[in-house]
Amino acid sequence: MLIGELSRRTGIASSALRFYEEQGLLPRAARRSGRRVFDEGALAHLRVVQLARDAGFTVAEIRQLVTEFGASRWRRLAERKLTEVRAASDRFRAMTLLLEKLLKCDCPDIEFCGRAIARAQTRTGRSKV
Repeated sequence: MLIGELSRRTGIASSALRFYEEQGLLPRAARRSGRRVFDEGALAHLRVVQLARDAGFTVAEIRQLVTEFGASRWRRLAERKLTEVRAASDRFRAMTLLLEKLLKCDCPDIEFCGRAIARAQTRTGRSKV
């Protein structure tokens, strides 16, 4: 199938498919009259790439995954990504709490706010900035 057909069947833009091929995420397609021709295997390959992309893997991580595919590879990469996602989730929770507090802020000026932050840090034992 030509790149346009592969794009329609996967929902991935042709430009992204060319990028994936260039980055080693998709095996190089055969060429006929200068046009890329993909086989059915490209569909299965792209499903793995899409799954990894949707799970938050980087291009480099996906490249590693597809070039060294295997259950242990998935497991190691998934464990590492899960650790990253959990850390990001913790940061987002902290950011949410801070933003909710900021929405309730009624400090009259920045000096008052700075002193209030210092008092709060002293109470919680956090180091001062």
